[in-house]
Amino acid sequence: MLTTTDLTLHYGHSQILNGISIEAKAGEITCIMGTNGVGKTSLIRAISGAHPRSGGAMILDGEELGVLPAHELAQRGVGVVPQGREIFPLLTVRENLETGFSCLPRTEHRIPDEVFEMFPVLSSFLDRRGGDLSGGQQQQLAIARALITRPRLLLLDEPTEGIQPNVIRQIGEVIRGLRERGDMAIVLVEQYFDFAFDLADHVVVLRRGEVVHSGARDSIPRDELLSKVSVSA
Repeated sequence: MLTTTDLTLHYGHSQILNGISIEAKAGEITCIMGTNGVGKTSLIRAISGAHPRSGGAMILDGEELGVLPAHELAQRGVGVVPQGREIFPLLTVRENLETGFSCLPRTEHRIPDEVFEMFPVLSSFLDRRGGDLSGGQQQQLAIARALITRPRLLLLDEPTEGIQPNVIRQIGEVIRGLRERGDMAIVLVEQYFDFAFDLADHVVVLRRGEVVHSGARDSIPRDELLSKVSVSA
């Protein structure tokens, strides 16, 4: 579903990503791992169009794409759950979900029932403002909003950050369910090692803006992978 080749990204004169080549396949979860500051969120921003890449190629579902803005990539099937959730605090839950309609033709402007099957709490809070939800509920809303856009590629940036354990488990089950559908590639950036390792089909480790390991999860022992993504690595 997604292939990047020699992708680079700069913030001003600082090069953050250096020649990132990854693949993410439909029906699989690709986990991007590494310590803080190695470029994981920058990679999500480059793929989603939130920050234009400086160079390299990106292919989505067989089509090579130029450097496109975020709204065009969203229309082409790239859904993103950003770090920090970035919901609209003064909009209701319903209105937050309906912002996803902007990526869809008018005939598809509806909230699918499966969104409330995945996150039942949202159906009870449709008229509550997003800013009044707990952190875990806001994260569920952010994921649901991304799913409204019917993505073929779903990018998740630190979905467990600041979330209580029971919601982390629920989010994990939702991600597994999305993988099992087989029609979506999932790219997961995650610092919580056990959560990421348990979900991953494929693991990519970044260090200083470069890929230092890429392979199936089972191709590397758990302890060796942990050492690669630990602070001392």
